[in-house]
Amino acid sequence: MTAQQRMLIAVAAGLAVMLAIGVWLLSATPGALVNDGPLRLGPTVQPDAEAIFVNIEEGEGAGQIAEKLEDAGVIESARVFRMLTAFMGVGDELAAGRYEFRPSITAVVAVQRISQGITTSGSVTIREGLRSEEIGELLEREGIVSAAAFREALTETYAASFLAELPAGASLEGFLFPATYRFPSEITAHEVVQRLLTAFDARYQESIVPLLAGSGQSLSDAVNLAAIVEREAQVPGERPAIASVFANRLSIGMGLQADPTVQYAVAEDPASVEQYGYWKLELTVADLAIDSPYNTYQHAGLPPAAIANPGLDSLLAATTPADTGYFYFVACDDGSGSHVFAETLDEHNQNVDAANRGECES
Repeated sequence: MTAQQRMLIAVAAGLAVMLAIGVWLLSATPGALVNDGPLRLGPTVQPDAEAIFVNIEEGEGAGQIAEKLEDAGVIESARVFRMLTAFMGVGDELAAGRYEFRPSITAVVAVQRISQGITTSGSVTIREGLRSEEIGELLEREGIVSAAAFREALTETYAASFLAELPAGASLEGFLFPATYRFPSEITAHEVVQRLLTAFDARYQESIVPLLAGSGQSLSDAVNLAAIVEREAQVPGERPAIASVFANRLSIGMGLQADPTVQYAVAEDPASVEQYGYWKLELTVADLAIDSPYNTYQHAGLPPAAIANPGLDSLLAATTPADTGYFYFVACDDGSGSHVFAETLDEHNQNVDAANRGECES
């Protein structure tokens, strides 16, 4: 036997021993590989299971982390986790932080996540039609940033192409794009606002810019109108018709008389917000007479700025309203959220009477 053949046999034997040791470590005992089912590197998939959060502290080693993950139910075997960190050579690269896991990941994924420092990502859905204060409170409830920090961040400087179209000092209300976002745990309020503005900017460049020239509107006016449409429309398909009512009124200098603008004005009083929330449902005669530039019952034209943050469908409706002769609409009192539209005041009054009798036909 030559020296080269002896070397090959030695290498093969070494690999066989390493493989045997690996199998033993993975299966706890040699017999388990024969007597048990296939080894799983992670728990059984649970599609609907809630997220599990694990805090990894500075200085914790692979063994401590492995035990934490096993105790929390993220992985089934601390021993497998320890072995994988050694095989992957990342035992000294496990990063501290707050991690979010689903109880269906493998130990390999857990090692990769922690070695790469991929910490908790908070998923937050910002609904259409919220005002900035509501967004701030939502972010605080979800543990992303404080509401106060978010409010402060709204006064800072940002980068987005549409900002050049706004008047100096314009509010960012209306441009905080509603969507579902995933925010990393260490994100700042400034970075959150930038994410929302960047999302709006993408829709602005793709969908809104081509429509603005034909609409004769400024971006500010389009967003302002879209916010009112967003708050009025409960049935998605009615957005273009609702937008047409307000566009028709604006075209002849007729007051918008939009309840959401009054709700916005009323909510400037903290006592009202505490009692009724940001959108007071039952407006009184006194509310409709409130002295505010946002009260479109008292002031013609659009309010000074957007009252909420509209979604893309309302933005499209505001820039391309339906071609109608409508100047009025009334909500049906049947829980459907639909409206009945009218071209004349007499027709509108008949619709109001019918709605009050529960005979609304949308």
